Amino acid sequence: MARAGRVVGTGVLIVVLTGGAYVTADAYDMVPGLVTLAPVPADPSPFPTAPGALTPTAATPVLGAPDPEAPMPLAGSVQAQVDALVADARVGATTGVVVADRLTGEVLATHLPDGGRIPASTAKLATAVAALAALDPQETLPTRVVAGASASDLVLVGGGDMMLAAGAGDGAAVVGHAGLADLADQVAKGLALRGTTSVTLRFDDSLFSGPTTNPGWATSDVSNGYVAPVTALAVDIAATKPGVEYPPRYADPSLAAARAFADRLTEHGITVAARPTRTTAAPGAQVLGEVRSATLDQIVQYVLDTSDNTIAEVLSRLVALGAGLPASFDGGTQAVLHELATLGVDTTGAHLADASGLASGSVLAPRQLVADRRPDRHPRRPVHHVTGARRRPRQDRQPARGDVPGRHRGDGRRSLVAVRRDGRRDAARRADGAAAGDRRLRHLPGRLRLLTASPVGGHRLVHRGAGYRGGHARS
Repeated sequence: MARAGRVVGTGVLIVVLTGGAYVTADAYDMVPGLVTLAPVPADPSPFPTAPGALTPTAATPVLGAPDPEAPMPLAGSVQAQVDALVADARVGATTGVVVADRLTGEVLATHLPDGGRIPASTAKLATAVAALAALDPQETLPTRVVAGASASDLVLVGGGDMMLAAGAGDGAAVVGHAGLADLADQVAKGLALRGTTSVTLRFDDSLFSGPTTNPGWATSDVSNGYVAPVTALAVDIAATKPGVEYPPRYADPSLAAARAFADRLTEHGITVAARPTRTTAAPGAQVLGEVRSATLDQIVQYVLDTSDNTIAEVLSRLVALGAGLPASFDGGTQAVLHELATLGVDTTGAHLADASGLASGSVLAPRQLVADRRPDRHPRRPVHHVTGARRRPRQDRQPARGDVPGRHRGDGRRSLVAVRRDGRRDAARRADGAAAGDRRLRHLPGRLRLLTASPVGGHRLVHRGAGYRGGHARS
């Protein structure tokens, strides 16, 4: 009995000693356990922001906000000025004019306000208003790489961003905000973890549908750089030559973007087999990398500042997708007009052949352009000679009074939205005439100041239409 007790006592002692030894070893992190003598680790650093996914900076207005205390102009005086304007032989009695108070929407003067006219690039105002009203202004457009059918199969999926950078993205830019180099860096790291060094690349631009060019465009519009084929995926708006104001465009912007992405993967030591081909990504496919565009409101402002035809068409397709319509020319224009009607604009007689004003066949009346001008719904508009296609050579000069014409290609007609310097008066004009009408309107600013000049106070920015290069009008 005594011997049994000694055995039990010895066993307990061994267990205690063994346990104490293990606790000691655990404290010095020599074996797994909960006890440690190591110092408490510092809090981890914040997770880094991925390149190309930076928070965009706010756009800086060219002019200040409107002054709600600006005096209301007298309707009779404004009407007399409009009558004098259209009586000028250089303008013509067929010109349509509407002058409305910018802050209240009250119409102060008109001349043929409901007659349909060719809108030229002022059609972009309708597209911009529809986009900001129908969509989240802070929305961004994703460009993703997802897994394909096999472990070495990659699919580049376009989300509507035609302004990708071929290299690294620039978080302070709109064009080139998201970059293919950043996307390739994300994908290459994932491939390295899997030990994959050779891939097959496909691309999916099925977000947009229908033809990529509009039948109302001239065949030279793409080659002359005034517009690109509209796809859901492109680098630098499909420009074939960087740094050129109106570069020729790739016939297949999505394929060109996929090839550029293949080059970025190659720079990471990844072999891309064969030429990229079109496909449709599987629903719910694993995302291997993603970059995002600038925000929608910044994209809208870019369109109005530069009168970019291609990105205006992209905006209309996004509005169409939000309305459950095909993301095509027909779906986009239907969606834009439907959204304007939802906002209370009488769209009777209105027709859009495209969303940019470049195609032949669009019709808008002056009253429809000023029907929805409340500041909370309208984007900041460009200033004549300061922003847009009609910049003046010297950027340090003071902006003009807002007489910003838009000329439709080849028909000698002009469109205009003008705003008084005090921010209260907003005029839309449609001028019909022969080709000589363009020469007549060159002498118009002195007369037009009757509508637009006043003491400096609050300001409204203005939208302008066509610009010129090499004697060819671009909307």
